[in-house]
Amino acid sequence: MLVAVHPDVSGGGRLRELSDDGEPLGPVIEVADLTAAVRAREAASTPRWLWPATAAIYPRLLEAGVRVERCHDLELVEALLLGYEGRWGAPRALPAAWARLTGGPVPPDPPARAATPPGEAQEALFDTGPPPPDLGADPLEVLVRVYQAQRDRIAATADPRRMRLLVAAESAGGLVAAEMSRYGLPWRPDVHDRLLTEMLGEPSPVGGPPRRLAELTQAIDEAFGQRIHPDSPAEVLRAFARAGIQLPSTRAWVLQRVEHPAVPLLLEYKELYRIWVAHGWSWLEQWVRGGRFRAEYVPGGVVSGRWATRGGGALQIPKVVRRAVVADPGWTFVVADAGQLEPRILAAVSGDRRLAEAARGGDLYAALAADAFAGDRARAKVALLGAMYGQTGGQAAPALAALRRFYPRAWEYVEQAARTGRAGGLVRSWLGRTCPPGSVAIRDEAFEPVSAEDGDGPRTDAGARARGRFTRNFVIQATAAEWALALLARLRTALADTPAQLVFFQHDEVVVHCPKEMAEAMVATVEAAADDARRLLFGDTAVRFPLGVATVECYADAK
Repeated sequence: MLVAVHPDVSGGGRLRELSDDGEPLGPVIEVADLTAAVRAREAASTPRWLWPATAAIYPRLLEAGVRVERCHDLELVEALLLGYEGRWGAPRALPAAWARLTGGPVPPDPPARAATPPGEAQEALFDTGPPPPDLGADPLEVLVRVYQAQRDRIAATADPRRMRLLVAAESAGGLVAAEMSRYGLPWRPDVHDRLLTEMLGEPSPVGGPPRRLAELTQAIDEAFGQRIHPDSPAEVLRAFARAGIQLPSTRAWVLQRVEHPAVPLLLEYKELYRIWVAHGWSWLEQWVRGGRFRAEYVPGGVVSGRWATRGGGALQIPKVVRRAVVADPGWTFVVADAGQLEPRILAAVSGDRRLAEAARGGDLYAALAADAFAGDRARAKVALLGAMYGQTGGQAAPALAALRRFYPRAWEYVEQAARTGRAGGLVRSWLGRTCPPGSVAIRDEAFEPVSAEDGDGPRTDAGARARGRFTRNFVIQATAAEWALALLARLRTALADTPAQLVFFQHDEVVVHCPKEMAEAMVATVEAAADDARRLLFGDTAVRFPLGVATVECYADAK
């Protein structure tokens, strides 16, 4: 059963039971306490909740101790369908979806609210945001009508079964994101403070750089024979130029090639400065409360479907800072990550039987080496990664020739995606997530930047090649994100009614916080969820997705 929900700012709201296709099964029900109503229905029948956005409703239910089993997140689903229809990035909130459905002017989505650190909760019981545009109709009826239209659009896709699976996984991801924010990642402020002091020295009493950064700044000045700001790339480049050294940038790999006494000082400064700015004392004071770091996760926050975060930098925690991520007394972390995930995804989606057989065991690159590369694991790895990331020239060319000869279907899968991208077309993941059009400049950490282009086709040959590299990897990386979403959904279901909590997720890694006596069983649970995700997406495939699983009391010890 589906239950549509429209909350109000007073804590009440309106409900309506629907069939799966969105047809009303009963009258609109007014409730004075929406939290209590949701709790009662979850206890009775675990319906699927239809609401405009999980991020606006579910956190408040969690605060009241209410967990829901399933939902349909209209905003997340609208974004998927817009992308599929070639309208990637168009407004996706309920008012915009309703305007498109009725032929009215489409309003922009409300601006994303600023991340709210722990302890600064908003006053309203439900985060309804700024006043929405006048819908010209009953909001609950609008919600139902837009859902019905989404059902029709899903049915019109090339593979409705896969798209329905993607919609369910994306909506489940919204629930997981809210729950992880609520649970928080265990964090020891005393350990973090000690780490910072050991690395940076004492903090400045007047708010400037800590002692070690001040010492390094002075040493860098002496090495150059002049005063500079080492955190200013322009000043560093000018200082090197005055020393007769022309550099294209101040990136670490560029500096490491230079013979100059300032180089080791600059490299140390860059590393410590980044920690001080991104995860220093001010970050600790702002983001850690009650022994928990509560990030705000954004499902589908990047074009591939990978997650992002809003505030707190949860997906860029340096390993040294992870020493502060310590399990509660009597508890432990079960940390699992999928090794060689993207090459295994290629084996599964391409239908290349020989590559799938190689991906049946543990080390895929070693299996490839034994099968087609005369035992040369490094060469096999270069070939497979080159095929997926578009590194098709130079030293990779001979290895790629072998890959093309022995695994032609896998090669053709990514080549076809690249050809489509170079021609300005759209490519899709296994379940149907669609890449942005060529007119959109991509800024995703996992993809090379793609210049904005005119019309349907790339503006230049260089732009076409860059887009080809992007689409070549998109079909793999976006599918890997779908496998991870399915893993999250299965694991979330398995953890229900247990004290264990899913507290962190990053691309292909999950962290579960559980009592120590549950650790062994939890390892088996995570592995079973990964295999369920494999079968759910790919059915009867020889490809396996083995997990590296560690049981540790400190997160940093897992790597």
